[in-house]
Amino acid sequence: MRIQLSDHFTYGRIIRFVAAPIAMMLFTSVYGMVDGLFVSNFVGKTPFAAINLIMPYLATLSAVGYMFGTGGSAIIGKTLGEQRPDKANEYFSLLVYSSIVIGFIITVLGILFMRPVSMFFGARGELLDCCILYGDVTMISMIPYMLMSMFDSLFITAEKPKLGFWVTVAAGCMHILLDAIFIVDLHWGLMGASIATVVSEFTGGCIPLFYFFRKNDSLLQIGKTHFYGSVLVKTCVNGLSEMASTLSVSFVAILFNFQLMRVAGENGVAAYGVVMYVNFIYMGVFFGYSMGVAPVISYHFGAKNHAELKNLFTKSIRLMALAGIGLAGIAAALTVPVCQIFVGYDQALFELTKHGYLIIAFSFIFIGYNYFGSYFFTALNNGVISAIIALLRSFVFKSAAVLILPVFWGVDGIWLSAIVAEIMAMIIVTIFLYRYKDRYHYL
Repeated sequence: MRIQLSDHFTYGRIIRFVAAPIAMMLFTSVYGMVDGLFVSNFVGKTPFAAINLIMPYLATLSAVGYMFGTGGSAIIGKTLGEQRPDKANEYFSLLVYSSIVIGFIITVLGILFMRPVSMFFGARGELLDCCILYGDVTMISMIPYMLMSMFDSLFITAEKPKLGFWVTVAAGCMHILLDAIFIVDLHWGLMGASIATVVSEFTGGCIPLFYFFRKNDSLLQIGKTHFYGSVLVKTCVNGLSEMASTLSVSFVAILFNFQLMRVAGENGVAAYGVVMYVNFIYMGVFFGYSMGVAPVISYHFGAKNHAELKNLFTKSIRLMALAGIGLAGIAAALTVPVCQIFVGYDQALFELTKHGYLIIAFSFIFIGYNYFGSYFFTALNNGVISAIIALLRSFVFKSAAVLILPVFWGVDGIWLSAIVAEIMAMIIVTIFLYRYKDRYHYL
């Protein structure tokens, strides 16, 4: 039986509704990890380090897609809750068209600045050549990648989370298959990895585009629209937290790379790449849950159903706490085999990666709570508070920690900065949740 945004949500119904977006994010993380696995084992340590070095820049450029997806989902979900489906479709169409135009501009600028940005990050010689090669080729699919990021959230708002999952599976399988063919069979090296990325992103971005342009049985369809400047501004404000998170994560990744390059050299950058690849899998649970439940929260907020809003909030906090403790334990238990798979060919790199991974794993205890807290305010159309939480968590606290702690504890300080930042963010999230409970009636 199809679960609707207007339903009452028990634990079982919440889990069934968010299962598809969680699976989608997990699969996205897994095929991203497999991409790094192929490059690390079949192309080399330097190309693998190059991908990790240039990735924050590419992620920064694509952040608009996440902003439009999460911010637009909050507005569209609220509009649907107000029983204005035609207007919701106009807003949806406007966001799609705007993403395409902005994506083209970003693509041109991204390619123009690829070399100076790579050099600014510290790339020289072979490392610089690899950064430019991978970055320039993958920029070709920037528009479909932005659309894919946006549709991840909007599939859920359209009450089609399973379809979003299968689109992700199709893109991911395409990526893995082409990695195997281009890198292992044809020996195309880093060029093969970048081409596989481009083809998979075109798959993930264009299939939803064709689906929503046609008549369908979802709540949304792309069609005629008008220019709603206020809607675009509100979308950007609502989605500012998620864009800020993406930008902050990218900036912090740059700081991590700078610090690790200074303390541990190229091995440090490669080790951080492994840790981040694997962490994305665990964070996919928190990200997928928050992304999945957000449109439901927006709908009931728009419908002024305070009882259901309280129900969703309470159950979500409990689920995030259980997931955080469980995933931290799993991550710690799997440290050795995971690191062995990625960098077992280099003992020094293996030891460095294992040590950092084991420390960072314990930050999962707090990440779920913090992720949901930020997404919760986005769903309530309070993008300002959501953005403050995201900026403090992802930028201020992590930047300060990664700059200060290594002074006292060296490499360990770099790894410990993730835990310290999440604990500080948890305090801030708790303060805001208590501060706004009477305005939104979720407690």
